[in-house]
Formats: sequence, structure tokens, C-alpha cells
Amino acid sequence: MPTLLRLRDETFDPANPGAYNLYLLASPGRLCLAVADVERRKFVALEEYQLTTGGVPALAEQHDFLSLRGWNAVRLAVTGRAFTLLPSPLFRAGDELAALRLHHTPTPTETVRHTTHPGLELVNVFAADAALADWLTATYGATGRMLHHTSALLAGIVNQRGAASPRRLYLNPGPQELTLVVLGQHLEYCNVFACTTAEDVVYYTILVMQELGLDPEQDEVTVWGELMPDSAVFSLLRTYIRNVRFGFRPGNVQYSYRLNDVFEYRYFDLLSLHFA
Repeated sequence: MPTLLRLRDETFDPANPGAYNLYLLASPGRLCLAVADVERRKFVALEEYQLTTGGVPALAEQHDFLSLRGWNAVRLAVTGRAFTLLPSPLFRAGDELAALRLHHTPTPTETVRHTTHPGLELVNVFAADAALADWLTATYGATGRMLHHTSALLAGIVNQRGAASPRRLYLNPGPQELTLVVLGQHLEYCNVFACTTAEDVVYYTILVMQELGLDPEQDEVTVWGELMPDSAVFSLLRTYIRNVRFGFRPGNVQYSYRLNDVFEYRYFDLLSLHFA
């Protein structure tokens, strides 16, 4: 499998997986992974791979530690638009399929799961590839947990915000997708749009700002994700939004100096799995 990024601290010891948490972010054609030292609360590895035939299971067979058992915890997030957020009081276990069917009909190759967000009083119901879910269980057992990447993103944003943080729009562009979150005292908006151009990103951003009463001239917009400082997306956003800035890595955790080679706003949803 083609390696797009491979950063490892010299203290990372794959022979002792019980000392670490393994975080995985799977999207069509790509897998990102991070490893955090549990005792030191420190990220010691960050890697990215292009997926080919066989997907994540095939990559794991070739990788030096992905198939290892015995991790302290394993969290696998999946991307995609097949998710819905429900207030916790309205959700009952067993209702996942009915809730998701309101705007997504699961295919025979998908499984439906849910994740709770106690701090936000929400439940995230989502569809995921059934074969990937089976691989997660077969490889890591009860240690492995699957969730939607919006759950990781929300956990990271909540971790980073102060109690009195203002109402704000957050953007997270990914491969062919754009996730938009508006968070004030409560979560006001969270959605994933299919995007292929910089114009798509700006269109949906302005649309959401208008619908939720946010002012492109006044309100600050924070951006994480898959773009460069000189990218067409960021340049176009700055044309229409006065106060747009890149976000920082999740706080309350340390990072190996090896990760200094990566822009701080990259891999935010992956690293935020530490708080999900």
C-alpha cells in the first residue's frame, strides 16, 4: 500500500501495544492512523496510507503493528454522509435503523451503529461498511470501537472550547467532503456535504452562515482539514469571510516533536478520537 505519511517517535514500542491507544480514520481510498502513549498522554505516531484492493484489512496484513492485539483501546472512525444526530432522550437502543432511514437507506453491505455524546446529550447514528466493522471486532475484540468521524470532530471541538466560548462555525474539509459544525451553548448544526471544488466549499459555508444568522463580515470561522495555507479553498474563503483562520491541534494532550512536520490544523478529527 502506498505510504503518504509516516512519523514515529523513537520511544514508540509496537511490541508493547497495551501502553498505547490506536486511532484509525477510514475514508474511501485512505486510512489515517495515530498512536497515543496512555501514561504520558502523548501522540507518538501519525501515519497515512492510500488504500487499494482489499482496503483496511489488506493494509493491516502488510503493516507492522496494525494487526496486533492487546492495545489499551482502539477507535475506528468512518467518514461519509450516512449519519444523523438525535437528542439522547428521544433515542432508544434498537431504533438505529428507523432513525437513519429518514434520510439514508442502508445497503446490504452496511451495518448501522450508534455513539453517545453525554456532554452534548446527543446520539450519533451512522452507517458503516459491515466488512470493516467485522474486521475491527475480529482483530481487536471488545477493545475496538467504531464511530462516525463527526463524533470525533465534535469531541475535539468541545475539548478545545472554553465554557464561555462564542457561537462559532467550524469547517473540516476532507477527501470529496466538507463537514460543517455550528456550536454555541449547544450544538446548532452538523452536516457533511459532498464537495469537489473550492467553490463548493465556499457555497455551502456561506449558505449555512446565512441560514443560521452568522455574519461573514463579523463572525469568526475556524478551519481544519485537508488543505494547504495557499490552497484555492482557503484563498476563496478569505475572499468572502473576513475572519477565517486555521484551527489548532486538540489540547490537553502532548505531541512528539516528530509531528512538527505536519501543519497543526491537519488530522484534527483523527487526533480528536482521543477524546471521543
